[in-house]
Amino acid sequence: MQQINHPLLSPALGTQRHLSSWHFGQPGQGPKVYVQASLHADELPGMLVAHHLRGLLEVAEQSGQLLGEVVLVPMANPIGLDQTTMHHQLGRFELASMENFNRNYPDFFALVKDDVATQLGPDAGQNKHLIRAAMRRALDAQKPETELQSLRLTLMQLSHDADIVLDLHCDYEAVVHLYVERPMLDQIEPLACFLGARALLWAKGSGPSISFDEALSGPWWRLREHFTDRFPVPLACASTTVELRGQTDVSEPLARQDAQAIFHYLQHVGVLAGPLPELPSALCDATPLAGTESLHAPHPGVIVFVAQVGDVVQAGQTLAHVVDPLTPRTTPIQSSIAGVVYARHNLRWATSGMEICRVAGATPIRSGNLLSP
Repeated sequence: MQQINHPLLSPALGTQRHLSSWHFGQPGQGPKVYVQASLHADELPGMLVAHHLRGLLEVAEQSGQLLGEVVLVPMANPIGLDQTTMHHQLGRFELASMENFNRNYPDFFALVKDDVATQLGPDAGQNKHLIRAAMRRALDAQKPETELQSLRLTLMQLSHDADIVLDLHCDYEAVVHLYVERPMLDQIEPLACFLGARALLWAKGSGPSISFDEALSGPWWRLREHFTDRFPVPLACASTTVELRGQTDVSEPLARQDAQAIFHYLQHVGVLAGPLPELPSALCDATPLAGTESLHAPHPGVIVFVAQVGDVVQAGQTLAHVVDPLTPRTTPIQSSIAGVVYARHNLRWATSGMEICRVAGATPIRSGNLLSP
């Protein structure tokens, strides 16, 4: 195991942050896995999971079980961790730019498609190496001008050549759920089984503002479609966002359970040796991200939830009430679709238009930008 500290661009005189990565195994020997936690810095369950996963990986490496390379970044956002205002941590958006820490990653497809067009050939394995080399060149050409840009660049440098990428997040209040691009679904479904996910949400590009996971999986299926039958392009990076329940679901039992589930998945895909763990039965079917319904408050008031996260609901079912304490007005919030309540807000006071909860359904009902800001 090796720890590497990566200095970020200093935002002001007299200050500088760094990103820490932990490296297990030998680079270039076997498949590479990249795992990071808390890119949204106020989402802490993944950080504790990474802590326990590191211990499991240390033992595996010492016992000769590691058949590939694992890069672990247990604290992916030192900028957001330092954004505490009036005792409240603001970890989703950078205060200086108002940008979401999980948006605006490089569009590798646009950056490399012309570069590799004259290099690709009939061998899919060789094409994979050529595409990754082009991705490295694109990253090397970047000149970050802000601390946030240097953070994004460092994360991409660590992860762009990984075969599997797990980006550990959480929601406000939620059950375990995963986001994945449709072409990589088969590779990620076993992870959902090991984690006991209640929703597995797929899309084929979720919008114009590229998230971390889609920056890494997206170029492969897009290049495959772009070159169609001319050149074979493998789906060389299965990347997913893993939502580890809610913000307050930070406990030793859950973290150990989730770390062990990820460890079993790494055994399942051949990164770790040892007896193959039995694959648990899936607790949900994969459904389109475009099939999710976001329910909003029609007016201000106290939120009184009727449905709990994980509940399977029917169209027309009341999930919550918004109660106006100054009038007799109480408004039911009803789902228009059947599905599972996979996330809800942790606040109990609603302002007009505030998102209250989300339901994952089986039929697409939305289009365009499918991610929240």
